[in-house]
Amino acid sequence: MAFLTALAGKGGTGKTSIAALTVRYLLEKRRGPVLAVDADSNSCLNEALGISVHATVGRLREESLQVVRSGGERPGGMSMEQLFDYQVQQSVIESEGVDLLVMGRPEGPGCYCAANNIIRKYTDKLAETYPYVVIDNEAGMEHLSRRTTHRVDLLLIVSDPTVKGLHTAKRINELVDELALDIDKRVLIINRVSESDGAQLKQLAEGHGLVVGGLVPQDNAIFEYDLQGRPVFVLPGDSPALNSLYRILDTLSIP
Repeated sequence: MAFLTALAGKGGTGKTSIAALTVRYLLEKRRGPVLAVDADSNSCLNEALGISVHATVGRLREESLQVVRSGGERPGGMSMEQLFDYQVQQSVIESEGVDLLVMGRPEGPGCYCAANNIIRKYTDKLAETYPYVVIDNEAGMEHLSRRTTHRVDLLLIVSDPTVKGLHTAKRINELVDELALDIDKRVLIINRVSESDGAQLKQLAEGHGLVVGGLVPQDNAIFEYDLQGRPVFVLPGDSPALNSLYRILDTLSIP
């Protein structure tokens, strides 16, 4: 069974960049391969990884529903479940060392519950064939309250260097306890920290009962890569953010 790492945090914390660099860490330090799961309806993990998306689970679900409504032909006499299972397997985007499964957003009206349940089912199913899985969840706490994030070896709660970000991290940490989620280890990563603010932020976070895994400094290279539309996955090896995150992950007993 795969070692499963999930990320959570409020919007704008740089969570997706941390997810992409975590995938890179696993490829370089643990020799992967890695299944990356973009469980955010506002999909952007592929951009951080530099991978083009040809299909999403949300869109496949809508297409399958249209087949049912129209009474259309199903290839080879497949049941609807068999057809959808085949389509999802085909939607896994293969890249060098990392494969990507993207939830996307349903094209029709309504909530994302069905797409979330599908992502959970197929993450479980696909995890059997990968040593590592990294799930980039949507911002906030909805994925936790809907139990989209389930059996997790390592939960990285990502905050920006703000009181609001730390309060959100505190609520996420408390919600994990309230829902009795099966999470082996959880730590806070405070992202985009200036050198002068680190000690104060760490003290505030620990006062909220959070275990601080480490601080990732503000890195102008990430801003420049975003501005140029380049994936953060290929940051240079001397990137302060990259090296700080690697040091944090080195301490977390990832097998």
